[in-house]
Amino acid sequence: MAENQPVNKHRMNKALSSFAARLRLAMARQAHHLDFDVLALQLYALQFQLNPAYGKICAARGLTPGTVEDWTQIPFVPAKAFKELEFSSIPPDERTAVFHSSGTLEQKPSRHFHCAESLALYEASLWPWFAANCRLPLAAPGCAEPGCQLLILAPPPEQAPHSSLVHMFETVRQNLGAAGWRSGRSVFCGRLESHGAWGLDFESVLALLKPDLPSPIPLPQLILGTAFSFVHLLDFLAENQLRLKLPRGSRVMETGGYKNRSRFLPKAELHALITQQLGVGRENILCEYGMSELSSQAYESDVQAPGSRLQPRAFRFPPWARGQIISPETGREVADGETGLIRIFDLANVYSVAAIQTEDLGIRRGDGFELIGRAQRAEPRGCSLMTA
Repeated sequence: MAENQPVNKHRMNKALSSFAARLRLAMARQAHHLDFDVLALQLYALQFQLNPAYGKICAARGLTPGTVEDWTQIPFVPAKAFKELEFSSIPPDERTAVFHSSGTLEQKPSRHFHCAESLALYEASLWPWFAANCRLPLAAPGCAEPGCQLLILAPPPEQAPHSSLVHMFETVRQNLGAAGWRSGRSVFCGRLESHGAWGLDFESVLALLKPDLPSPIPLPQLILGTAFSFVHLLDFLAENQLRLKLPRGSRVMETGGYKNRSRFLPKAELHALITQQLGVGRENILCEYGMSELSSQAYESDVQAPGSRLQPRAFRFPPWARGQIISPETGREVADGETGLIRIFDLANVYSVAAIQTEDLGIRRGDGFELIGRAQRAEPRGCSLMTA
């Protein structure tokens, strides 16, 4: 078959579906030893043929499936290109959802198109890695039956249908409910304000965090939200002279940036205030890194090689995704401890583009990275600003 030529749509869609099914099976088994290079090259061949915009870019660079020998050679697409081109193998009449990037409200958003199959893969990717990094299931001390209450500092899905972050939170909520664990309330406590920004329903938050009738064995809390939503919550507690101590075993997950939606707090200061005002220790505060253009997420965890001292916390993707730190001067991966742009190859992006160059800076930390922030002249972005 000639490369980048029209092909039988049904046969190639069947091939994509077959690849997605194999990947979902590996995710369900939490396969840490999948042959990433082989799968990446197989996926590249499919995306080169079935994704017209991507195929043209690859052909123009002279990088075809016949010339690429290693996954690190697979052509990447800048994340900002999703604003202008439709990088999708899904026919327009089969697209059922689209996730938008979340820069400032005036910017043209990136678009990541989905169908039922791609959403199923997205959900299969996010849940096991989230559960592993949040150390689920949670359990109250003295209670053998696991369970938790879920508090989400974001608007509900019907108010933010184009937010990949809200879809992620809803997937977590559904999986927690289906796990058979003892569960309390699961509440979206955010709301969409008239000007399109996200706000918080503080009464709903307090009703869950400070119930009038405490139970004999309180359930741990699992709180998910953006960095700026946590700042709004912490400022509200401080203004009302409230300090809470959540049940032992409670967890907090924060993600995204501020984007002028609240005062800026360095991560260490934000986490110190969460510990001070919510009573959640640093070891139970989790950081997530994700993008609307991706289908997998990275989480920050402690890094400690055998026989070595504890290293700085670093973000890591699941086994079906890879993150690289690339020198903008040379285009090559930097050495450990050096700074560069974050490039991601996500096998779960079966129906769009797997190789994406972000505009975020990171420091390479072994097989993970320390997130620094946006590169200069890059447009603001982050899940914190998603609007409906």
